[in-house]
Amino acid sequence: PISAGYVTSKSALTALTLQYARDLLPDGIKVNAVCPGYVATDLNGHRGYRTPAEGAAAAVRMTTISADGPTGTFTDDEGPVPW
Repeated sequence: PISAGYVTSKSALTALTLQYARDLLPDGIKVNAVCPGYVATDLNGHRGYRTPAEGAAAAVRMTTISADGPTGTFTDDEGPVPW
């Protein structure tokens, strides 16, 4: 498959997120991965249907979670995404 490296790296990043979340939990540090969606960038020739500001919304939301917020998640604009 053409995107084998890309897809594999995304899965590895999600697994790494879970490892960091587990290891840093005793220190009160939250670790979450965020999906910005298909954002218009140089990487895709600006074909994405979302603006960079729209893509950043989920990341901004996750940086402002409360102390009892989630950790070890992969999330997008609508919340946690199963993988």
